[in-house]
Amino acid sequence: MARLDKKPSIQEKIICGIQQIGIGVSDLEAAWAWYRKHFGMDIPVFKDSGEASLMTSYTGGRVHSRSAVLAMNLLGGGGFEIWQYTSRTPQPPQNKPELGERGIFICRIKSPDVRAVYSIFSERGANLLGEPVVDPGGEEHFFIEDPFGNIFQIVESSDWFSRPKGKTGGVAGCMIGVSHIEKSLPLYTEILNYDKIIYDEEGVFADLEPLPGGNRRVRRVLLTHSERRRGSFSNILGSSKIELIELKEGRGNRIFENRQWGDLGYIHLCFDVKGMDALERECAERGYPFTVKSKGAFEMGNASGQFAYIEDPDGTLIELVETYRIPIVKSLGLYLDIKKLKPQDPVPNWILKALRLSRVKD
Repeated sequence: MARLDKKPSIQEKIICGIQQIGIGVSDLEAAWAWYRKHFGMDIPVFKDSGEASLMTSYTGGRVHSRSAVLAMNLLGGGGFEIWQYTSRTPQPPQNKPELGERGIFICRIKSPDVRAVYSIFSERGANLLGEPVVDPGGEEHFFIEDPFGNIFQIVESSDWFSRPKGKTGGVAGCMIGVSHIEKSLPLYTEILNYDKIIYDEEGVFADLEPLPGGNRRVRRVLLTHSERRRGSFSNILGSSKIELIELKEGRGNRIFENRQWGDLGYIHLCFDVKGMDALERECAERGYPFTVKSKGAFEMGNASGQFAYIEDPDGTLIELVETYRIPIVKSLGLYLDIKKLKPQDPVPNWILKALRLSRVKD
């Protein structure tokens, strides 16, 4: 495992941070408008329509068409890849996902002040699930459900790219249901470098009671990374946490059971990385071979890079993206060639802040 306190070369892996969480929706424009208003996801890194030709192993063996936008919040944190089928009707889960079911259950969103943000959402009439509560690590948080059935956890953060001024930032991690935490830990702690355990508790938890199935007995492990992330977008993506939830009574369903990638809900967790070849070797050696891999540069709107997918032990999809180019000011034809930068160095902040020129205003 590559150490982040070394000066890595491109032959070594670098996990730069959570680039985005994928959200399957039935109406991209309506969903994006809601996420702009409530989560500040108003910077389109790309917006693209086309065929998902490399994902047939997860789309029923057929090439399907889709529209997608990768939207970011310039205050900091990961973004949303909002994804809509255009060649089929995206399917909901058979039953509403509950705590402990296998897959991505909740997305964590960073905020500067949990109670202040709670008041803002309350004034807007958002669907709040209970009031602010405290987790076993002493972190205050609350849950909110969007109009499309996705649950978000608003957590407090002091790690920002720009001054938050009371607003939410971007993605700060997620909650993932697993069948066996011990089997899942090596992927998250060793390959993705979430090597620090904040807490490891078992029981019925008061702070989870507002959730569907929140009265279930579970084991929960909250992970973060002990080293500051490095690489191109590490400054804006920032730090993150992943909470693994194991149901202790019975066996939970798989959230995407009998459905396709791109159907409604959280479809993948995506990391921005460097050293894809080294990462592929490590994943294969540890029993997590790439199930999908693009060949050479893959165009996504005006951005490009290469991507791959692996699965956690329960089939939850983890996307890995090595970015080559992003538009900075699309109208002026200004692009950033990431390959010209040293792998371990972050993109200068002033360049990323120029992305505000592409902000979508409502």
